[in-house]
Order: sequence, then C-alpha cells, then structure tokens
Amino acid sequence: MKVAIIGRTEILYKSIELLLKNGYEIPLIITSKEAPEYIKISKDFEKLSNEIGAKYIYTNKLDEFKEEIKRADCEIAVSLNYSSIISQDVINLFPLGVLNAHGGDLPRYRGNACQAWAIINGEEKIGLCIHSMIGGEVDSGNIIDREYFDIDINTKVTQCWEWMVNRIPDMFVNSVQKLQKDPNYILEEQSKDPKEAIRCYPRIPEDGKIDWSKSNIEILRLINASNKPYAGAYSFYEDNKLIIWDAELFEDDENYLSVVGQVASIEKDGSILVICGNGKLKINEIEYDGFIGNPNEKIKSIRKRLL
Repeated sequence: MKVAIIGRTEILYKSIELLLKNGYEIPLIITSKEAPEYIKISKDFEKLSNEIGAKYIYTNKLDEFKEEIKRADCEIAVSLNYSSIISQDVINLFPLGVLNAHGGDLPRYRGNACQAWAIINGEEKIGLCIHSMIGGEVDSGNIIDREYFDIDINTKVTQCWEWMVNRIPDMFVNSVQKLQKDPNYILEEQSKDPKEAIRCYPRIPEDGKIDWSKSNIEILRLINASNKPYAGAYSFYEDNKLIIWDAELFEDDENYLSVVGQVASIEKDGSILVICGNGKLKINEIEYDGFIGNPNEKIKSIRKRLL
C-alpha cells in the first residue's frame, strides 16, 4: 500500500520510519518551512526522500502540485502540522483520504497550540486524535483513533510533546491499517455543532511574557504551557530577559504588603519566592544571560524585583 506524507516535525519523520518498518511504500513526501522549535527540518525530509526514492516537494501551496500528487498514485496520505489548510481537491486525490494527527481533544480543541491552551485553560486531560480531513476546514472529519494524556497543575507542555512523539507514529500506523482493512471504518463521528468547539489560534514567543499581577496558578500555567520545546515564559531582571523553566505553587500563611514581582525569599535549595497578584510562586530553574540553573546564582537579594 502506498502512503503519502504531508507536513512537518520530528514526529512525522518518526512516523515515516515506522510506516516503512511496517511494510508501507512511501513514494511522496511533501513538507514546508519548519518552525524554530522543530528538531527535524525540511532538509532532513529531503535527505530521507532521496534515501527511500520518494518524490520530494517543498511547498505550502499543495494545489499547484496536484498532477505530481496524482502521479504518485497513493491510496492514502498522513499529515501533521502542515503549514496550510489542505483543499478537498487535494484530499480527493487519495482514495482513502488524508489522515491528520491532532494534539487536541476534538471537537473541543481545534486549531493551533492546543496543548498549551489546554494547560492554560486548566484542563484535566489532553486529547490526541487521528481523524480524516475535510478540505478547507480546521481539524474536522471523522475520528479514526483517540487517546488521552492526564495533566495537572504541574504538567509541562514538554511532557505532552514527549507523549505525542511516542504515540502519534503508532496511531498513524494503526489508523492506516484499520482503513486498509475497512475503508469505511470510523471510531466516532465528530460533532458538527459549533458550540462544542473552541478555535485555538497560534501562540507566539511574546505570549510568554509574565504578568505578575495575575495569580500564582495562572502564572504557573503560563510557565508550563510555554515550556520546551517552545521559547519559555519570561520576565525581566535588571533589564535583561529571564526565562523561567521550572516553578511550583508556594503556599504559606504570611500576611504581607508588596508590589507584584517582588522577590520574597531566597531559599536554601537555590529557589526563590516571588509575589504574584494572588499568592507566591516558587521558582526553581531560570535561564539568564547564558546561565541555566538555580535562580539564587543570579538573584541574591530580596531587594530585587522581576518585571
């Protein structure tokens, strides 16, 4: 069975390797410009294409390459993080359609950065779905496979990403196998009620700027949602950018008056406590001026403030 590849990221790269290992032929790989956090970039996909004898296309305008796609004669395509919405004309070139891996609990979380938004929103789990794509629509279509990852106040987007790296390749293979056996197979039909969906828009590095007037819970969620492989939640200390990679809630009974962002304590374990709009936050790891480690290595007085 011939499978086409459309998209980006190291997860899709691993999916190619697993599909090949399971005996599928991949005559076509289509990718586009990578995001800064991606480990595997377009050159890696091009190299792999050459190694396996696949046609390589670099574009964000699939409709201009319909003839090349048709000539590849693939029964199905798998897609992840492609930079443009795929049209129905392109989807129709594949008898079994195009499968998309989406790191959000469909139909509720559609669009971009769904794991980060779910953490910010205080959800208790993150969904991962393989679904058949509908042209011109965002993350709609019948669901072929679904799994969940439980999260809490301390879950970083890093952990969600690692989970997806491990699970998506297997889920792609399982979904292709199911449709190969039964072209009409679906796990569940996705609701078309717009009231059940949340459209998640992209997040950019500047969205990680910490507003210390918010509660310690809100700030911790932002830190965790902005974590690696992304740019990180940040503040400023002595006019230089300070990224916070690890933090936790801190609860005590102290009555205090303070301006938000105030360093309240330098702890024996190397962490610092910072005043938030509601409560305190214990900061365990920072990145500052090339240094990564305990904040007490750079912040040595409570007469300091994060801005």
